[in-house]
Amino acid sequence: MSYEKVFNEIKKVGVIGAGPAGLVAARELKKEGFEVVVYEQNADVGGIWLYNPNVGNDPVGLELTEPNQGTIYQSLRTNITREAMGYMDYPLLVKEGRNHRRFPAHHEILLYLKDFARDFNLVELIRFNTKVEYVGMVGEDKECVSTGEDGRNMDGDPMDERVPWVVRARNAGIVEEEVFDAVVVCNGHFRKPKIAEIPGAQKWPGKQIHSLNYRVPKLFANQVTYLDEDGIVVFGDGSTIIADSIIHCTGYSYSIPFLDTNGMVIVENTGVSPLYEHIFPPLLAPSLSFVGIPNKIISFPFFELQSKWIASILSRKVKLPSRRDMIKTVEESYDYHQEKIGLYKHLMHDIGNFEYCDQLADRSGEARFEEWRKEIVTETVKLLLSNPVTFRDMWDENYMLELLDKTPTVIIDS
Repeated sequence: MSYEKVFNEIKKVGVIGAGPAGLVAARELKKEGFEVVVYEQNADVGGIWLYNPNVGNDPVGLELTEPNQGTIYQSLRTNITREAMGYMDYPLLVKEGRNHRRFPAHHEILLYLKDFARDFNLVELIRFNTKVEYVGMVGEDKECVSTGEDGRNMDGDPMDERVPWVVRARNAGIVEEEVFDAVVVCNGHFRKPKIAEIPGAQKWPGKQIHSLNYRVPKLFANQVTYLDEDGIVVFGDGSTIIADSIIHCTGYSYSIPFLDTNGMVIVENTGVSPLYEHIFPPLLAPSLSFVGIPNKIISFPFFELQSKWIASILSRKVKLPSRRDMIKTVEESYDYHQEKIGLYKHLMHDIGNFEYCDQLADRSGEARFEEWRKEIVTETVKLLLSNPVTFRDMWDENYMLELLDKTPTVIIDS
């Protein structure tokens, strides 16, 4: 039997990552009846929320030495209220014996994700301690797609010319390969540290770390007590300070080292392109998609809407535009952002509004973000900007109760 015939008969999807994006993607794909396999390099679900007190040997974080070196620090709390942060149909409720704060600590979020995985029977889909080393198109298809020799129609339905994918992963030293009809990449983008290029940084005698390796503040207590002229830091305006340590809070770069698309998807420090609506690469849609690429979003419900759209497209309930139209949309978007509003390339995935979220919901025929959720987030951002240190404790509880009166009763059905 030829591979093409087998491929057309199965509906098997690989999901890379079991963090908040990968979990909800797996759930939505499972709901549509797909056979789903989730690859997770750590021993548990949670992704970025799986706290690890250990740090690597490299304080700046350029060489990550273990799968879950982690990026969150011990005292971290969310910057969005629990009411707004949870998935739309699975609220982040206060549970007996757990943290009840409106802005929960990271361990509360991890427990919530573990509950989500359990309640929707997702754990059985996950291959833990399994690191993905390679994702690429299968054999001859890889060459055909890259050269255009498969005769694909740029104006036709992308679903008519799907591309099979092979995933190569390692577990306990054993490497195995598996073929999928589609792959959804949910590996996050808070792992590869971005380091500012500061002249003299290599010779500066003080301690330098990236926020990736920040865990507790006590390591930096009582440090401006000894002054040494060799530890001077000079700023752009000519002012100087003498410092003991520098923490690089310069963010993270996009990194998908396992992905091979023959140049049809470019992963740079600043972003992933070209992507139609930050999700589908036009030449490889819909068999390759990404969840969680954008910034400045309400992460969990945002991932949920992206996943619903992907699942509805793969199940043929919803159609994508032609490849030609998707490419045109991507180009127009880039031109608009660069020429009309002067957006820097590293901000190409910044959303910062609810319009995109509403469009996602409309495309898949799902409910939009609730108005109370939008209002909570808007007010939280205002408080954060006015007082980033204490904004979590400035909420007007009566105002919150008024908003929560608008929330519907949620019944969880796994």
